[in-house]
Amino acid sequence: MLELAGQKVLVLGLGLSGRSAAAFCAERGAAVVAADERPPESLGALDLPPAVAVTCGGPFPDPADFDLVVPSPGVPPARYAGRARRAWGDVELAARALAVPLVAVTGTNGKSTVSLLLEAMLRASGLRAEAAGNLGRPALGLVGRPLDAAILEVSSFQLETTESFCPRVAVILNLAPDHLDRHGSFEAYVEAKARILAHQTGADAAVLNRDDPVVWALRERARGRVFGFARSGPLARGAWSDAGAAWVRDEGDPQRVPLAGDWRGAELENALAALTAVVALGGDPQRAAGALAGFERPPHRCEVVCRAQDVTWVNDSKATNVAAAVRALEHFAAPVIWIAGGRDKGLDFAPLAAVAKGRARVALLLGEAAPELERALDGRVACERTRDLEAAVARARELARPGDVVLLSPACASFDQFASFEERGERFRSAVLAGAPR
Repeated sequence: MLELAGQKVLVLGLGLSGRSAAAFCAERGAAVVAADERPPESLGALDLPPAVAVTCGGPFPDPADFDLVVPSPGVPPARYAGRARRAWGDVELAARALAVPLVAVTGTNGKSTVSLLLEAMLRASGLRAEAAGNLGRPALGLVGRPLDAAILEVSSFQLETTESFCPRVAVILNLAPDHLDRHGSFEAYVEAKARILAHQTGADAAVLNRDDPVVWALRERARGRVFGFARSGPLARGAWSDAGAAWVRDEGDPQRVPLAGDWRGAELENALAALTAVVALGGDPQRAAGALAGFERPPHRCEVVCRAQDVTWVNDSKATNVAAAVRALEHFAAPVIWIAGGRDKGLDFAPLAAVAKGRARVALLLGEAAPELERALDGRVACERTRDLEAAVARARELARPGDVVLLSPACASFDQFASFEERGERFRSAVLAGAPR
């Protein structure tokens, strides 16, 4: 149950989730103070209820003065831990307010794709389902919607601020080092992700990647049924692929499920994970798979911007960590002109060298992490420094030969030069299309 009337609530951060949390709490009778350390002119129109008291451009109020602190994902726990009586993020609030089964999706890479694919699959199965959370739609926006199931993409930052979060189906896609600048170690990052399983019961299900040893080891923590997904099988319970089709099983004999469209590599894993979650929720995998043929992948994820003069330009701006960039490079057999760099997140760039050797003809490096990336590539790939993304696109155009792929897959955060990975991807798309033959 969720009772906020008369409570003093402090919302930290006025991004998308912070604004939705402030409005949600105020509409339920809480006395809300919404704070952001950025100046008001940088926040734009907040569109908050008049009852919300907004403070910007200065230090956060003392969390100890409030009954509840609602931190935005970007606010580290050190900013309120030890002072807040209670800290719930927007995912915890949404879970307490929603009265329908929750499917929660986490992992290092592929979360948004799988969440949106699940939305499409459950709708194809005849259920009213919507996805929200870390993918850019506030989780609290689902409250009050006419739904049969809610899908929440949850990040490690959001899971840090859960207290009793208990999804009916919890999906962990993969785990590789990421956000070490926030969590401090890979072990701490895994612990944050594992919170998705912490409050499940025997009535719930965990969907885990059998091909990822770190993820698969978490089955020991699962309290309910464990479903696996893997590129090859069989599995006692879960989904795997064979001969261009998926096979799914809960109990008894497996069912063959056709996979319409181009599903291979990481994309195949995403499709299998979504199918497994459908089965774990009790849905019909045959009907669900009907969503695969027309599914439009979200932008900035190995998105083909254009093909011009037999050169393919690919926007993978969402590759903000090493594992995502490795997956993107592995996807292409053609010679690659690779654009990488940005803000280092405390990750080890060494795995990029092995996969880039023989695939990338040249690496065009930009941003704060360019020197460290060049050291990690260690002569195994020819490297050039560029001042910015537009210069990298221009240089790629000079270097590209017929049959090449020009791949933006940064392996870094965007915040040294851009407000978000989305802005970085849009800038790449604009620069590519501006120079494409008409």
